[in-house]
Amino acid sequence: MNLKALFTSKNLTLYINTSNYARITMTDFIKKSEKKNNWVLINAENAIVGRLAAFISRTLRGKNKSQYTPNMDNGDFVIVTNIEKIKFTGKKLNNKRYYRHTGYPGGIKNTSPAILIKNKPEEILKLAVKRMLPTGPLAKKQLSKLKIYKGSVHPHESQNPKIIEFSKINKKNYLTLN
Repeated sequence: MNLKALFTSKNLTLYINTSNYARITMTDFIKKSEKKNNWVLINAENAIVGRLAAFISRTLRGKNKSQYTPNMDNGDFVIVTNIEKIKFTGKKLNNKRYYRHTGYPGGIKNTSPAILIKNKPEEILKLAVKRMLPTGPLAKKQLSKLKIYKGSVHPHESQNPKIIEFSKINKKNYLTLN
């Protein structure tokens, strides 16, 4: 009895796969020749650091694409402007601490985001994104695709970046306080 006859018969029995093994469908991994890196522009004015860093890390790794491959650099280039106007929720601006070690005994140094915003505002977002990426050489290559600038001017106009309205993705993505 063929498959067409099964569906047209009166008892409407369905065809059942009687194999002992389940059918396995594999995801097609992307090849080097198929990679296409786009450019994305995000305005960080009044954006929350953690939410912005999570979005950027997903974009840098390429997890927003249908052909995500964990062991290949398939992510997009990300340009972030107005980094000096980035926001923290709650009391993190004064209470959060960033630690680093000089390599000498007793050489631990710490700073707060309030001090970093004045001196090096790019470092806040770069550290947040770096800690959301896996460790290793691939993550360092992906982090090099992140371009952070003070103000709204950037030197990547010739790449025609796609502008993403980060504040319109979710109402929790930006603050008007702080």
